Amino acid sequence: MTLLKNKPFQISLVVLLFLLIPLQLFAAEAGGGHEPMDLTASSIGFISLFIFMMAYFFVMAEEFTHLRKSKPVILAAGIIWGMIGWVYMDHGMSELAEHAVRHNFLEYSELMLFLLVAMTYINGMEERRVFDALRSWLIRKGFSFRQLFWLTGILAFFISPVADNLTTALLMCAVVLAVGGTNTRFVSIACINIVVAANAGGAFSPFGDITTLMVWQKGMVDFWGFFALFIPSVVNFVVPAAIMHFAIPNENPAASDEVVTMKRGAKRIIALFLMTIVTAVSFHNFLGLPPVIGMLTGLSYLQFLGYYLKKTKHRCIAHEQRYRDEQSDEENIGEFVAFDVFKPVAKAEWDTLFFFYGVVLCVGGLGFLGYLSMASELMYNQWGATNANIAVGVLSAIVDNIPVMFAVLTMNPDMSTGQWLLVTMTAGVGGSLLSIGSAAGVALMGQARGQYTFFGHLKWAPAIALGYAASIGTHMWINSSLF
Repeated sequence: MTLLKNKPFQISLVVLLFLLIPLQLFAAEAGGGHEPMDLTASSIGFISLFIFMMAYFFVMAEEFTHLRKSKPVILAAGIIWGMIGWVYMDHGMSELAEHAVRHNFLEYSELMLFLLVAMTYINGMEERRVFDALRSWLIRKGFSFRQLFWLTGILAFFISPVADNLTTALLMCAVVLAVGGTNTRFVSIACINIVVAANAGGAFSPFGDITTLMVWQKGMVDFWGFFALFIPSVVNFVVPAAIMHFAIPNENPAASDEVVTMKRGAKRIIALFLMTIVTAVSFHNFLGLPPVIGMLTGLSYLQFLGYYLKKTKHRCIAHEQRYRDEQSDEENIGEFVAFDVFKPVAKAEWDTLFFFYGVVLCVGGLGFLGYLSMASELMYNQWGATNANIAVGVLSAIVDNIPVMFAVLTMNPDMSTGQWLLVTMTAGVGGSLLSIGSAAGVALMGQARGQYTFFGHLKWAPAIALGYAASIGTHMWINSSLF
């Protein structure tokens, strides 16, 4: 108890521990009435914290060590849960630890399969030359790098409320990579802008982010209430974008008259991707089912399209032969190649998917050790709701905002609608402060490997933080009646 009264120690605990809030809390429902042991002050707890921090150190140093970010966190997860299992086995409560890890693994499975479907569609569109065709169209239009910077950012901001910030970021990043080519400076800053824009756009819509869906489903804010965050979200996006604008090369991409022809089925894949997003949202909001069930249903759309393209390819053989005779550009040959859905699956960013496994299991293990109640006491009971909710946004820059928001909803502090909107916004846009703070940022680090990096994003953290502060001030000003 002496440590809890020490202010520096309180801050350290929040910064180092509450970041690691579990994805599931299940004290009373497991183990035949037993509750998880409080191991926050034990050697097991401290060792687990140290292991996780060391793993995250290697994640952040990936740019220099070239060690894939999934490796240290997977190892850390195994060690942490191994120690937990040993302690609970020694106390005759191994069923409680088993139940806990199964809950965490279920959370990961839903996230992993959701991401896998999204990545498969993105890879499928890439294989059908959708992004190559878009790149050639943008270049032929004569847009400069600065114009493309704003165009992709604005598109990300307005697509994210309908889709989710992850798939939106993946789409826009593919465009940036296609247009930017080897211009690393443009690609890096444009990716940062996309992450900020996608996270900001997702904050003002119930469909824009998983965290907003969680708040809506819990009944903390009604459907139309989220749109009070539109102007603060615009501020969050525009402020850092206006600063980064001057760092974008004031030049045009290499001129080209190239016309890229999309392969057969490309437009249908785009349409099916939109149908998949609608299916996922509908399953969650109208049927009460996890979004991943809708996403996997949408994957079947793509599988059946691949089957159709394969079975009807023979009808296009004569057309393809005429195409070969008329075209001298070998790059355009093969427009009618059949689509194999498992090739895009194989090209998914598996390092990113396994990274999420390690994070989810590490976070779940550390939460199971007992740090959540300590963080709740420090933040909402001692700091007050406003300070706590602002801190939640900063914390979500270290760990994905989903576990952070889940923890806040589990704490269920007594707050006004304005405060619930504040924590919804901060948890959504706070992840933009670091590249590892949101699913969009982590995914783009894999998609634009070597060009969009942790430290490249970190250089622009002050500008992003300025937008973060400005959006909070704007919300508290224009929505003061909700507090």
